[in-house]
Amino acid sequence: MKVALSTPGKFHSFDLARELHAAGMLQAIFTSYPKFKLHDERIPAERLKSFPWIHVPYMALNKWGVAGPLSNRVMEYLGKRALDRYVASHLPECDVFVGLSGSGLESGRRARLRGARYVCDRGSAHIQVQNELLMAEHDRWGLPFEGIDPRVIDLECAEYDEADCITVPSQFAMRSFLDAGVPFHKLRLLPYGTNLKRFNQVGSPNPLRFDVLFVGDMSLQKGVPYLLQAFQRLEHPHKRLHFVGTPSAPLIEHMKRSQLWSDDIRVWGHVPQAELKRIMSVSHVLVLPSIQEGFGMVMAQALACGCPVIASKSSGAPDLFEHGREGYLTAERDADAIASHLQMLADQPQVRQAMSLRARARVVQIGGWRQYGERAQQIYRELLA
Repeated sequence: MKVALSTPGKFHSFDLARELHAAGMLQAIFTSYPKFKLHDERIPAERLKSFPWIHVPYMALNKWGVAGPLSNRVMEYLGKRALDRYVASHLPECDVFVGLSGSGLESGRRARLRGARYVCDRGSAHIQVQNELLMAEHDRWGLPFEGIDPRVIDLECAEYDEADCITVPSQFAMRSFLDAGVPFHKLRLLPYGTNLKRFNQVGSPNPLRFDVLFVGDMSLQKGVPYLLQAFQRLEHPHKRLHFVGTPSAPLIEHMKRSQLWSDDIRVWGHVPQAELKRIMSVSHVLVLPSIQEGFGMVMAQALACGCPVIASKSSGAPDLFEHGREGYLTAERDADAIASHLQMLADQPQVRQAMSLRARARVVQIGGWRQYGERAQQIYRELLA
């Protein structure tokens, strides 16, 4: 079996590529990342196909702070279309083509014309469901949001129709496709793995403090206001909330105006994975109260570091752990439930410690990227059969 992949970036596609290469199945992986940023991905150079000509200027403009919402919208769309056309014209012979959603329509069609199977790999909820949830959440908090580019929505919906199957990482994501009318037989559940060599416990939380951790882009999609509400209600003399990931100055300013921001909040920004592992290991709990989250790999990483998780059910949390054993599951927008669980862990450190032990055991049981690759290969074989 020969498999070709396409991704507008890196994401989990490179973890899949490594597993396919190890099994002797990888024909090529196409990406919009420049090759010099991929030297540590452990994939032979002849299998790496880079088309960085729009993605790199797009990232540079954002880094320099000169890009606006309109230019980002245009360049994101053009970048996905350009990568798709490049892949379609350079696609090697393969049995299965796996395209990350949003940039695989033409290449998927080309693969099918050649007799290959086309797998649309979607890492989030159905794009129409995602857009509706985001529009409603921004209205709720009075923050501007133009919605996902209608051209991108149309493009992805066409991919869903064209694909032989759609892989999704969680039951939540699968339900969103079923709610949108996609037939069940077209969907395959493929939860992500985690790198157990990179993420493991390397420290312990300070028993005199209570450190709450959030990892990810600071946004309404991630449910940040509900975490702030819950943290505000938490009673502990030495509490602190840590934000790791891309900060959002407009959201922080809005939360300050809403009197949800306090002096016991620390914003770290991006940190190397080695530092993230340390922060997870010394945190008492990770909270991910997303409105919608295709999976949430940071939860598996935190569990591997012995850090219990509080997360909304609108994510991959129900696929990862059991409520009350390795963490707690809540409904989305339920700040009261988050606050109650935080208080429980703060008041009863023995409960938190027991959860920490079970968290590490649970991640080992689920497995890492090798199991993810084996499950993906099984899906592709079933398609070919």
